[in-house]
Amino acid sequence: MPEVPVTTEDSAGTVASVAAVQRRTVRVLAAGQVLGGIAFGATVSLGALLAADISGQDALSGLATASVTLGASLCAIPLARLAARRGRRFALTLGNLLALIGIAVVIAAAASRVFPLLLAGVILIGAGNAGNLQSRFAATDLATSERRGRDLGVVVWATTIGGVLGPLMLTPGEAVGQAIGMPPLTGAYAFSIVAQAFAFVLYIIALRPDPLLTAQRLARSGVAGKAHIVEADRPVAARYAIFAVAGSHVVMASVMAMTPVHLAHLAPEHVTVIVGFTIALHVSGMYGLSPVFGILADRWGRIRTVLLGQGILIASLVTAAVAPDDQWAVLVALFLLGLGWSAATVAGAALLTESTVTAMRPRRQGVSDTVMTLSAAVGAVLAGVVLGAIGYGGLALTALVIVVAVVALSPYARR
Repeated sequence: MPEVPVTTEDSAGTVASVAAVQRRTVRVLAAGQVLGGIAFGATVSLGALLAADISGQDALSGLATASVTLGASLCAIPLARLAARRGRRFALTLGNLLALIGIAVVIAAAASRVFPLLLAGVILIGAGNAGNLQSRFAATDLATSERRGRDLGVVVWATTIGGVLGPLMLTPGEAVGQAIGMPPLTGAYAFSIVAQAFAFVLYIIALRPDPLLTAQRLARSGVAGKAHIVEADRPVAARYAIFAVAGSHVVMASVMAMTPVHLAHLAPEHVTVIVGFTIALHVSGMYGLSPVFGILADRWGRIRTVLLGQGILIASLVTAAVAPDDQWAVLVALFLLGLGWSAATVAGAALLTESTVTAMRPRRQGVSDTVMTLSAAVGAVLAGVVLGAIGYGGLALTALVIVVAVVALSPYARR
């Protein structure tokens, strides 16, 4: 398949060629995120419930979310290195394959009621999610400084469709699962399998030319500047971006992981409906306004948008702490939690990309995803302990400490 010419065109032709590839890349990545979001949305909703059901202990429910993030953290750097050598297409399709295997293992674990097997399957789904996380960075490989946040936000936004549909498929999924003989609480995974398979085929066929390999050729040939793709290395800003993204993610993941268990105690008779609706609203907050936050990051500044996200996270955590037993207050808190995460993640990822030269981006991006997911895995496990000890409101106040740290260290990013 012919790639984008980088040495034989004049400056205007180079800009036009790169811009055309970038537009196509964003469209393909957005479609892939719609499909991948369905599987991940179902896992987020069902993981804690399956863990609590199979283990018989609410305190172990956080291990499901921890396993998702553990799988992502274990595979983030290897997939990033693979992308650096073979391209984004290869890494993304491998992620889809791992997720498909993981879904099959989770279904088998639910049927046999083997808790360790459940965690192994969820870890594989998390490994697949490491590929999905790379999509947002793939959207920035060929993006100009003026559109980097916007293009990244569009790809993140596309996850809204699948991420909202996944939790909402819990109830109809159970009906489908019963009809075809699937174990309880796993019916929604039937839709996930189909979605992941379509995403696998999409990346193989349509993600051409590979955006990262094209960006690497542009950088080596010296044409990147003509395409207005800035090459700069600001390690202090990059480290802050990694910390801000990881801190925001661990706050979101810890509180969100315990919300299904908390709501199950508040309304046990309608657990799948209430949990599905609440997580769907939370996911819509995570992804629905990401293009807006991307535009803000481009025009208002990356660091300011990160701090805006921290302000929204504070509002979320205070709401959850003040009224932890009010279902509507929890719903509002989860929506705000998603919004704050979105602002910080979109702006933080854009800051990391533009603070790193092309040759070093896959490695730093892999480190960022590893730190982000591994810290969230630890946070999810500890969240279960905190929930049992001091309740949902106490968990929200505990998470507030991390938000304060992200705000306090923001001056370092301006160096």
